[in-house]
Amino acid sequence: MPKPHPNRFLAAISSKSRKHLLSTSSEIELTTKTVLHESHTRPSHAFFLTSGLASVLAVTTVGLASEVGVIGRGGFTGSLHLIGPVDTPTHCRMQLAGAAVQIPFEHLQKAFHQDDDLHRHILEFVQVHTHILSQVAGCHSIHGASQRLTRWLLTAQDLTESSTIDITQEVLSEILGTKRVTIAAAAGGLQRDKLIEYRRGHIHIVNRKGLEAVACDCYATVKELHEGLYL
Repeated sequence: MPKPHPNRFLAAISSKSRKHLLSTSSEIELTTKTVLHESHTRPSHAFFLTSGLASVLAVTTVGLASEVGVIGRGGFTGSLHLIGPVDTPTHCRMQLAGAAVQIPFEHLQKAFHQDDDLHRHILEFVQVHTHILSQVAGCHSIHGASQRLTRWLLTAQDLTESSTIDITQEVLSEILGTKRVTIAAAAGGLQRDKLIEYRRGHIHIVNRKGLEAVACDCYATVKELHEGLYL
């Protein structure tokens, strides 16, 4: 029996739909900070991640950004562009290096309108992705830096299936919409509690259950939404 496709979305659709999509695909390695699509710009390709992690960022007119969603190997980029003509204001880039299957966006869009199975799965993905965007936006305004950091680390571990996360304080401060010194204090607190080991550019989760105990309820909501797609 063949192994399921490493991208969970592609694994979930019918073999006929998957074969058609992959007929124009290519595999690509994605380094950290690779831009997958710009804000207010129609993407040239959709990226179905097979490893790594991409951030969906809300960007202001003066260039400030904050993460409102993440995409791992359970999803793909550009889904909101499929359902209407309005340009999305979000920016998407790789936050943790990985790989993806890239498919020309026009090919995906044509298949979305012609393939009922694919159409249904994409609408389900868009609905879940939108709920996650809303939950994360609320988390930024309600919870403190330590809880937001804990939520992000747990979600990153879920989506990458790795307990080691290569990321700097500077990037985390942008993702979580707070100052670098605040991230340093939050990470230091988690390390003192022996929940993580932290050194420059690397975070290792050593006590997942402990992290889950101090995480805000947004983490459980986001995890349930991610996992609910593929039950």
